[in-house]
Amino acid sequence: MPAPRTEKEIRGFLGRLQYISRFIARLADICEPIFHLLRKNQPTVWSDDCQRAFERIKECLLSPSVLVPPTPGRPLLLYLSVSDMALGCMLAQLDDLGKKRAIYYLSKRMLEYECKYIMIERLCLALVWATRRLRHYMTEYSVLLVSRLDPLSITGWRLYFDGTANQSGFGIGILLISPQGDHIPRSVRLAFFDHHRLTNNIVEYEACITGLETALDLGIRQLEIHGDSNLVIQQTQGIWRTRDEKLKPYHAYLALLIDGFDVLRYIHLPRVENQFVNALATLASMIVIPVGVTVRPLLIETRSVPAYYCLIGEIEDQIGLPWYHDIYQFLSYGTYLELTSAKDRRALRQLASRFVICGDALYRRSLDGLLLLCLDRTSADRVMREVYAGVCGPHMGGHMLACKIMRAGYFWLTMKTDCCQFVQRCQECQMHGDLIHVPCSELHALTSPWPFSAWGVDIIGKISPKSSSGYDYILVAIDYFTEWVEAASYARLTAARVAKFIRSHIICRYGVPHELISDRGEYGIQHHRSSAYRPQTNGAVEAANKNIKRILRKMVETSWDWSEKLPFALGAYRTSFRTSTRATPYSLVYGMEAVLPVEIKMGSLRVALEQHVSEAKWVQSRYDQLSLLGEKRLRATDHAQAYQRKMTRAFRKKVRPRKFQRGDLVLKVLRGLISDPRGKFRPSWSGPYVIRDLTREGAAWLTNLDGNQFTKPINVDQLKKFYA
Repeated sequence: MPAPRTEKEIRGFLGRLQYISRFIARLADICEPIFHLLRKNQPTVWSDDCQRAFERIKECLLSPSVLVPPTPGRPLLLYLSVSDMALGCMLAQLDDLGKKRAIYYLSKRMLEYECKYIMIERLCLALVWATRRLRHYMTEYSVLLVSRLDPLSITGWRLYFDGTANQSGFGIGILLISPQGDHIPRSVRLAFFDHHRLTNNIVEYEACITGLETALDLGIRQLEIHGDSNLVIQQTQGIWRTRDEKLKPYHAYLALLIDGFDVLRYIHLPRVENQFVNALATLASMIVIPVGVTVRPLLIETRSVPAYYCLIGEIEDQIGLPWYHDIYQFLSYGTYLELTSAKDRRALRQLASRFVICGDALYRRSLDGLLLLCLDRTSADRVMREVYAGVCGPHMGGHMLACKIMRAGYFWLTMKTDCCQFVQRCQECQMHGDLIHVPCSELHALTSPWPFSAWGVDIIGKISPKSSSGYDYILVAIDYFTEWVEAASYARLTAARVAKFIRSHIICRYGVPHELISDRGEYGIQHHRSSAYRPQTNGAVEAANKNIKRILRKMVETSWDWSEKLPFALGAYRTSFRTSTRATPYSLVYGMEAVLPVEIKMGSLRVALEQHVSEAKWVQSRYDQLSLLGEKRLRATDHAQAYQRKMTRAFRKKVRPRKFQRGDLVLKVLRGLISDPRGKFRPSWSGPYVIRDLTREGAAWLTNLDGNQFTKPINVDQLKKFYA
């Protein structure tokens, strides 16, 4: 069989191999050099690697593996194979002689983003992929997973590096993370910039080299390198050539360091995911370290409760004594703790002056003269549960709960904090809590550089009652520059009708737009999806919908003729003055104001003057208006940008950020259209759910507690934290 040479022959060859892929082990790994020939802008040159892969495939075909059917009642063995570019697995079973017999081979070439996974993530990906492909075996047989991978090699050492160049100086930061999760930070200030001109790329190279030197000093030979400098990572891998003369010595020294490692893997990170080492680099660049002095890294901790609360909790938990033990001993016997200072004794005497002992119980005297029984932690928890959610428990707020317990005659030192945390963890209150209307993210205005380059599309409906023509939907599109609106009514909306609307009402009239904010893409238009369901994200279209509905509501004579009034509502909207642009959409599109019907009936000055103007002068004046249209649109752009800045400043004052992380428990808003047999007593939130993934744009992918994943992302504006 001759080797394929053209792209068509290569595609045909790989297509035929797909039919027998289950008989060849690690087929995707073997064909990797051939797959490279099908990349875009890649010349189809049959190299030696391709020829060796072709010869290996011929050997597999000359001596094919013999697959056997599985024997019922015996367990199956699943072997996984993971490489840098492909996944593979073999399903086998032991025969009567104890020999392994192959049943099925699978192989898959990883996608571009999957190649960035670390080894443990690739292994999990291979396991999930193989389980789904071999589901018919998994449901009928017990399967044993066989893995020969060393856990330390799976979760190996990771290096994060970054460099900073600012007015204060130059600094680099590196972070080494061990397989056990230990963090080894290092921060270095570069002080040779006075005789050696430094650039940001040089500082990034310095950071990478320092990180590799530190790893070699620790005896590390397998390493994953994470950085936000695409130039350093691409040049180190040889994908980009080093043209800058100042970077060539760094690149040469980096190549020498790379030879000291057995395995190196490079991963490019966004800057927001590399903030820790960026903070280390910024810290080094902003401080001046004396010669001969070494500044150790700072210890960074997270504390979620006040210091005194931690102290009280530790004492009560470890010693088993209530918080008022010292006060009780002092009032009963007049004794102090051993090794206490005079200051501590004076503080104890002052604190005990408001407590009295009646019988065996300790009471605190309140300001109105009532005696409050002092409770330990166990009794306090019981009282909070009974008062908050007991027979007559109203599920009040934390402050009110503390006041009600005090009015009932009980006291402990951390009442308010404990009550607030107790209320915060109440599941019923979280599920039935009020919806959060305060925005959690800043306002990001959508702008358009020229007319009809960016359109937004939205739907009004379902409208009840239907129009006399049977319509109950309105499809609305608005141009973000001129705020010109196009709309059409439909009895039933489908993807094909939306595409036809875009073709007839937008493309055929105003040309192909550069951007279209919608859910579907055609005609080579660049599409942007507004975030997971959140109407405020597509605010311009929502505002147009509101105005059109308001105009229609006042125009219709009966509730059935709204579709006949829709063209008049559009005309009223297009000729109305817009505050953001300080002009009408009609004037920004045509360069002149529209002639209204009232001007014809009443004979306005403009109409009267135009009746006495010759056709040639009218055409010349029209040319002048079109010539000045560019200036008018530019002035409208300035007004729109100033208006957006004003709205952004006002909106920013209302923002209260809600920070979420992967693995957080959250509740999701229940939409009003969801039918629920509980009616008025339906909760406002559903959950809890677990955040599986989170994007910087504010979308979250959720899973329930059973592990089932949501198919669509949820905007973080629709979530709130759940306190267990």
